[in-house]
Amino acid sequence: MWLTRILSSLFFLACTVVSIPLAFDVGGRACGLAFSLSLASFYFFYSILRLATPSRSCFRRLLVNLIATTQWIILPSLLIWSLNRFSVEPTDTRGWVERTFSGKRATDTSLSQWILGPDGLAETATVGVWDKFLTWSTPVFQLSEGFCSLLVIQAAGQVTRWLVNRSGKSDSWMIGLLVMSASIISSSVYFLWRVTQFPEISNVDATLIGMAITCVVFVCAWGIGSGKGNPVESSLLFAYIVLCIYQIFTDYQPSNPIDPPPPSEAADFPPFPPIVMASYTTLLQALSTLPSAIHAIFSFIVAALSTITPSVIISLAYRLFVLYASTRIIPAVRESGARALSQEPSLEDSDGANRILGILSWFSPSILIAVYTSLLMQHFATTSNGENGDWWVSQGGDVGNNLWRWINVAGTMALYALELHLSKEDLDGGVTGHWKSD
Repeated sequence: MWLTRILSSLFFLACTVVSIPLAFDVGGRACGLAFSLSLASFYFFYSILRLATPSRSCFRRLLVNLIATTQWIILPSLLIWSLNRFSVEPTDTRGWVERTFSGKRATDTSLSQWILGPDGLAETATVGVWDKFLTWSTPVFQLSEGFCSLLVIQAAGQVTRWLVNRSGKSDSWMIGLLVMSASIISSSVYFLWRVTQFPEISNVDATLIGMAITCVVFVCAWGIGSGKGNPVESSLLFAYIVLCIYQIFTDYQPSNPIDPPPPSEAADFPPFPPIVMASYTTLLQALSTLPSAIHAIFSFIVAALSTITPSVIISLAYRLFVLYASTRIIPAVRESGARALSQEPSLEDSDGANRILGILSWFSPSILIAVYTSLLMQHFATTSNGENGDWWVSQGGDVGNNLWRWINVAGTMALYALELHLSKEDLDGGVTGHWKSD
């Protein structure tokens, strides 16, 4: 049973990561939004069906299992439908309200065409509302990432503080944690140096970077000097601020592409023994005789993977990690102690906050799709000023900026400084206060 759940989760994650940017790249902005909306709606209603299915209902349980089994077919079908229905982008860049209720809709021959036809009421309202929802949710996702990152940093600090002060090998733990903290800071300084080498950084950007680094160094030194923080917390906070700065100014691609080296002349003797070269030649001949459908499938997979942006994948992986970790840390801080770190949030919990986390865990597929689509739209909007980003603006997309990322940087440091100001120097935190120290 657990193997089936793992395979199903991996399939869902792989399809989401690959198919949504593929829909944006092949079909355009409207196609990507429509496919993302259909995918999120499918998993939203599937989650509702799972919640509404009692253990004694055999029919509804069978229906849930049937939908879970057929998602291998439903997801590609939704992608094909979106590419077929929304692949042609409208040339009108006005809002969906103007397009739907303007005088040009008088050319529709029937009411059904006005509602269900191309650029009709149903299409523009659903895709338009989804577009606005993702646009206005970007600040929420960004600030939630900073808050959850701060929770993870503080939980790591409490655990390491307990290891140093309560475990039997405190000296060994102290030396090891100091080495780890120094390694994190050194790596962060290296990537900070990489940021300073980017040619697109202006004087305003350099000023903001200097202010952010000065503030985070001051806050980290204050935490260590006052005894309310520790080197692990400070190093992780410094690394997160550097990560935010690095994501603002780069797409994880080299600033100066390296020219490929000229082809070398053929050697007089083969690089490998004859038996290896013969086997390699035989393998190439066998692959060349495969059906053309397999070559087409391989080319499709390569093209789909090429649409994935490294910056979006790294941001998605980090955001999912901190959001998932916060669902375990919040119950541990509130009442359950360290035992909650190994327990899934449940709807049957007596605490209201834990029930909310349980509801969010049930609808996590739809939340994942919304977060991923928001990151993709933020990436396309940020790169819209370049040569390859003109298509996003021409299709009605907004020109992006990094305002909320800078607000997230400032808010995370301010919240950590406020926590240091209000907290007291203690050895037992909210997570480790329930641990035994015999």
